[in-house]
Amino acid sequence: MRIASVMLPYHKKIFPNGLKAIVAPLKETKTVTLLVLVKVGSRYEKQSLNGVSHFIEHMMYKGTTNRPTTLHISKELDGVGAEYNAFTGKDQTGYYVKVNHEKKKLAFDILSDILKNSLFNPVELNRERGVIEEEINMYKDNPQMYVESLFEELLYGEKNYLGQLISGPKSVIRKVTRVQMLRYKNKYYHPRNILVVIAGKINLPEGFSLIEKYFNFERTKGRVSSFQKVKVVQNIPKAKMEYKKTEQVQLCLGFPAYSYFHKDLEALFLLSTILGGNMSSRLFINIREKLGLCYFIRSSANIYEDIGNFVIQSGLDRRRIHQAIVKILEEIKKIRQTEVSPEELEKAKEYLKGRLTLEMEDSEQIAGWYGVQQLLTKKTLTLEQRFRKIQKVKASDIQRVAKNIFQTAKINLALVGPFTTKQKFLRLLKI
Repeated sequence: MRIASVMLPYHKKIFPNGLKAIVAPLKETKTVTLLVLVKVGSRYEKQSLNGVSHFIEHMMYKGTTNRPTTLHISKELDGVGAEYNAFTGKDQTGYYVKVNHEKKKLAFDILSDILKNSLFNPVELNRERGVIEEEINMYKDNPQMYVESLFEELLYGEKNYLGQLISGPKSVIRKVTRVQMLRYKNKYYHPRNILVVIAGKINLPEGFSLIEKYFNFERTKGRVSSFQKVKVVQNIPKAKMEYKKTEQVQLCLGFPAYSYFHKDLEALFLLSTILGGNMSSRLFINIREKLGLCYFIRSSANIYEDIGNFVIQSGLDRRRIHQAIVKILEEIKKIRQTEVSPEELEKAKEYLKGRLTLEMEDSEQIAGWYGVQQLLTKKTLTLEQRFRKIQKVKASDIQRVAKNIFQTAKINLALVGPFTTKQKFLRLLKI
């Protein structure tokens, strides 16, 4: 099966104040999504302020000079059936509103209002400390979610900014001051560090006109965010345990990998697809279906501007955890030693292209597709360009990437379960 071509036109512009913008008109929709991305996240934070990017994101919806409370904001958006939210990552913070195209000016008005006029009311700020503490508790009480953070903390180092938790520790959340938060916000929330994307039922002149009207930030001398680059130096396998009395063990087993700019990025994604990207992948069939060692197992590639990682994640029977680790490593060894078949590679290519096509049916997804690329790589590939890159990958490329990444000395194992020592697990870590 061949995936039909999907044309998704877009246009970029940089305004005199340094603000970057993308307009992506779509004919087959009645919605528009307005997405604002700020190039800041937890990797930009000193340890003493770890969690402040996420805290600021929370405060943005807590009232502005024009809409004094959360309720004023939510009532307007709920009144038109809008979808809206915000998110913080390690390298970006985002705010979006998705509405009927007839209500797009409301989306512009509210998002520009919260970015320019948020109050950071001291009473609301202190109340939100408790909300974020409970969010931290929620993540720590969910081993499947928490093990992912534990893995990156192990891989990059908890004292490295990229290894920090996005939420930060409770100790910072309890004591960070309003003055510190506003100083941090002013450092990063300026036009040269912001990208605005509008995707959906809108034409180019109107799209750029609305962006210029509502996001008319004053021009500042602020620089685009810079961060401490990460270089993993690892010569022996590493493991990290988080004790939790559970029947099911949560596992992340992975390796340092590639950045957004690496020439083998598409080969890495195909390797991940073949190994554990779907329900017909090698890990799913052999670890779950044939051996019954887990309920879920998957592999993925997490990518940053300077580095990345390849990780296998699974929930496993605690009584058979050793067997599961050995079998997972056997599958890694096989794909490292032997080229994948032409049929398996073609299936992986069609799967990746199919998933991308399905994801691009929605204005929200399209805004994210263009926005994140532009923010983090300063380039914007269309689907067709991405498909061509995927199609060029050969079986020899997959094996070369597997040999490059999958090395015994570079194994990292994070576990959440009823274990107190890591020595018996370290002895298993070899391929």
